[in-house]
Amino acid sequence: MYLEAIKITNFKNYEEASLKFSPFLNLIVGMNGTGKTNLLDAVHYLCFCKSYFNATDSVNIRHQQGFFRLEGLFFANNQHQNIVAKIGNGRKKEMLRDKVPYKKLSEHIGLLPLVMIAPDDVDLVKGGSEDRRKLIDSTLAQFDKTYLAALISYNKILQQRNALLKSFYENQNFNPALLATYNDQLVPQAQHIYEKRKELTLALLPLLQQFYEQLSGGREEVGCSYKSPLHDKDLATILQQNQQQDRYAQRTTQGVHRDDWLFVINHFPLKKFGSQGQQKSFLIALKMAIYKYIQQKKGVPPILLLDDIFDKLDQERIKQLLAIVTDTQFGQVFVSDTQLARIQAIFTEFNVSYKAFDVSDCNNIVSAKGEDGKLLRAE
Repeated sequence: MYLEAIKITNFKNYEEASLKFSPFLNLIVGMNGTGKTNLLDAVHYLCFCKSYFNATDSVNIRHQQGFFRLEGLFFANNQHQNIVAKIGNGRKKEMLRDKVPYKKLSEHIGLLPLVMIAPDDVDLVKGGSEDRRKLIDSTLAQFDKTYLAALISYNKILQQRNALLKSFYENQNFNPALLATYNDQLVPQAQHIYEKRKELTLALLPLLQQFYEQLSGGREEVGCSYKSPLHDKDLATILQQNQQQDRYAQRTTQGVHRDDWLFVINHFPLKKFGSQGQQKSFLIALKMAIYKYIQQKKGVPPILLLDDIFDKLDQERIKQLLAIVTDTQFGQVFVSDTQLARIQAIFTEFNVSYKAFDVSDCNNIVSAKGEDGKLLRAE
């Protein structure tokens, strides 16, 4: 599976661009602020129906424009598939597959598996549990439709339960029987989510350790564990025990919506005891583990986006990472960097062909194949 071509209109700093990619390795080069990350984000949007960086779609529209449109020609499931994402002019977001609009965006998730590694991933270590849950959810959603359905249902019921708790507080009344109806709906969804998250964590752990050892040369030991209140009690018991607390807080204080991943290095919290290089190596190893697990589940390698990966990594870890991603088991890979000569030199060592794109002028992109190293005007 790979992205053959993309057309971009009014997306972030791109007015209009049309590019054709290599099915294997693509290098995206340019100074900071020129559009490298935005190009990768456009690819992410076509696969996930959303930006990797911005939850609000309107901020992805080019300044002073009323819409954006992305079109990608993918080769997947042994056929070409045309995917279009568009928003603007007061209309809600629309995704189309071969000119047919999706009724629900969730129908598209998992069709085009993708893993992205970006500098903002440091929030997975330093930030709150919400970012880590989102990573768990986006991973499982790419190959498990039952999980995605359970998650959507759980979040909808949770929102309704929280609204009910708030109304109890505002109206100074309480109806435990009515609250129990929402509890009964939450329990089976929560149990399904919990079991799938637990299964994912156990499967990723050996892959995480394997990739981290490759990156670091075995200098440290890392781990990842799953934190959930459902380890000890079922959700029905938890909700009943926390009923009074939920009333006063006007929200559901415990449940799988508070689950977390705990990252460690040498048996200590990664957040406190890991250096910047160790934290970045851990995150790369985690994303590589996710990539490999999705590949096992889907039977095809996902698209891999590597955005500014060289920052905070020493030369040896960079080489180890690129040795991993140039392995024949990997599919289409996009790598962005500020220096073309640096990444060309590194990939030359691995004797792999590539296509390079200079996005210094994002609306007048030049490209080249790696055999001759010359940059030519893109189509």
